[in-house]
Amino acid sequence: MSVRIRADLEGIPGYVPGRTIPGAIKLASNESGVGPLPSVAKALESAGELINRYPDNNATSLTGKLAAKFGVDPRNVVVGCGSVMLCQELIQAVCTAEQRVAFGWRSFEAYPLLARTIGAEPVMVPNTASHALDLRSLAEAINADAESVGLVFVCTPNNPTGTTLGADEIEEFVAAVPSHVTVVLDEAYREFAVDGSPDGTRFLTDAHGNPRDNVVVLRTFSKAYGLAGLRVGYAIGHPRLLDAVRAVHVPFTVNSLALAAAEASLDAEAELAERVADVVAERGRVIDELRAAGIEVVDSQANFVWLPLGDDTPRFDEFMTERKVIVRAFAADGARVTISTPADNDAFLSAAREWAAAERA
Repeated sequence: MSVRIRADLEGIPGYVPGRTIPGAIKLASNESGVGPLPSVAKALESAGELINRYPDNNATSLTGKLAAKFGVDPRNVVVGCGSVMLCQELIQAVCTAEQRVAFGWRSFEAYPLLARTIGAEPVMVPNTASHALDLRSLAEAINADAESVGLVFVCTPNNPTGTTLGADEIEEFVAAVPSHVTVVLDEAYREFAVDGSPDGTRFLTDAHGNPRDNVVVLRTFSKAYGLAGLRVGYAIGHPRLLDAVRAVHVPFTVNSLALAAAEASLDAEAELAERVADVVAERGRVIDELRAAGIEVVDSQANFVWLPLGDDTPRFDEFMTERKVIVRAFAADGARVTISTPADNDAFLSAAREWAAAERA
């Protein structure tokens, strides 16, 4: 007799991370090109002396620092093993296999996979012609069968297009969807947004200051803080919703080194601001030079840029790989390219100009 496996799992493709090829420049995973903040490295050395002990399962100290940073009660914060695990735990907390999970598309490629792991059906609403999330169409899709929808992801800045949403757009959307639908504002790249787009925490309360129990904000230490390898993220929301997340949380998934590094990162705001400013400046330079070369690129508020190459995407990906530059290609949609160090960016730009010239020939 063979072991019984859920039949629906056969149709779920595994998550495909950005490729790493020895000797190549990796611009495929939106990682920081310069590692953790300098002061964080020292904290990691000290934390290493205690790895024979289990980590604090409640991340008490880090949760307290995050609560103070955002001016909320510690019960309004939960820490997880990267924001992607919190995405999964939120789905588990509010959805069943009979429900649907909605989001714009293209957006974070893990959303449909995470929905399907519990048997939930993904609802994928196309982005606008300008590569932004279409919140009005997303609200219409939810309300067409509202009782079947348990959760909706709103990624801003959106991965992989780098576009953001305005305050009025988000407020209108939150008001338009039924109050039983959990609205997840995924802000993994928030630190890089300098266009005046709103901080998602403002939508945790309504216009009258009343708390919303169906809105939660996700953030991470993986991107701006340079801790992608340690896996630590957090959610800010209503205690009732976050208590449900805690109920499905796998114990000890945030390790001691991650907790120590995240705490030290919060104490290094000046270092972070300097790093973010460098990325933003490089982002502007990369966008300008790509456009000067005749390559279409979307205005980005993240630490990457989106090239809507359509059917040319596979050829572009192959062209870059041959020149030892690894980008993230998405089928026949486009390519996402991480903003890294000036030297890495120069290597990409050189290859991109070569691509553009070959296309014109």
